Amino acid sequence: MENKITSLVTGGAGFIGAHVVNHLIEMGHNVVVLDDLSGGFEENINTDAIFVKGCITDVDLIIDIFEKYQFDYVYHLAAYAAEALSHFIRKYNYDNNLTGSINLINASIKHNIKCFVFTSSIGVYGHQEPPMVESNQPTPIDPYGIAKYAVEMDLASANDMFGLDYIIFRPHNVYGRYQNIGDKYRNVIGIFMNQILKGEDLTIFGDGEQTRAFSHIDDVAPHIANSINYPEAYGEIINIGGDVTYTVNNLADVVIKSMDMGTSNKIHLEARNEVDHAFSDHQKAHSLFNIDSNSMVDLGDGISDMAEWVKNVGSKHTPDFTNIEIHKKLPQSWNK
Repeated sequence: MENKITSLVTGGAGFIGAHVVNHLIEMGHNVVVLDDLSGGFEENINTDAIFVKGCITDVDLIIDIFEKYQFDYVYHLAAYAAEALSHFIRKYNYDNNLTGSINLINASIKHNIKCFVFTSSIGVYGHQEPPMVESNQPTPIDPYGIAKYAVEMDLASANDMFGLDYIIFRPHNVYGRYQNIGDKYRNVIGIFMNQILKGEDLTIFGDGEQTRAFSHIDDVAPHIANSINYPEAYGEIINIGGDVTYTVNNLADVVIKSMDMGTSNKIHLEARNEVDHAFSDHQKAHSLFNIDSNSMVDLGDGISDMAEWVKNVGSKHTPDFTNIEIHKKLPQSWNK
């Protein structure tokens, strides 16, 4: 490849990953995307990127692409991120989200990667009084959060032992164009929009008074991509995302208004085992990356933009996850 910065983006056909790829290409990087298309779509991938179809659990493939492309940076966004489902797919979760990540860390150490940028999750905090601050001791309550936190700890260990530089981001509830609206296990905004397109009722777990701060992709992806140019971010764990909280009921009303496709009914299902109130403090991100809170995307504007895209691409089929390992206590709406 020509003498430019070369970056690997795992999960680059997925939602956040595809946006990070776009920003890296704008920054002048050569970009290689590694994705198995289990949750992403090839049409999301920037045509200026090199696409390698494959999984991070394939050790031989990881060895081959690190040898072939000699990466400067690794952006690791590949994961199966259905947090609530992770209770029922424990082995699948750990194989993909933990063991696959270790394959990348091993290769990064061997090839002297300049920085390993890892997308973790607010899920590492578990049941804590919000807003969550990076200095809080993580107490994840589900296998997804446990896997993410284990990778965070491994990166700290790899830095201590081998000097591998890293930056860890903990985003939350990110939405926008390219999101997979056909996944019924995650991404509540996409689920609501897909249900409206199909003329279905909006399904809300529990009473809908759970609170979240929803994060537009434009307030997340550019900072992940550009973080390597901020030396003070190296070795840091950084919350990233929206600052304003909403209930799921509030969110449903905003989505219904933005989709503007007639009256939609909301129905409430049995509550899931999830954190009721989860949102983060972003003071560190705002300070490191000079983020102006007033310039962040308003929820109504962001959802309207996503709704315009969704109505153009149309509804998506919602397949059942075929690797359920435990059916005990599986929510009825997720059972075949």
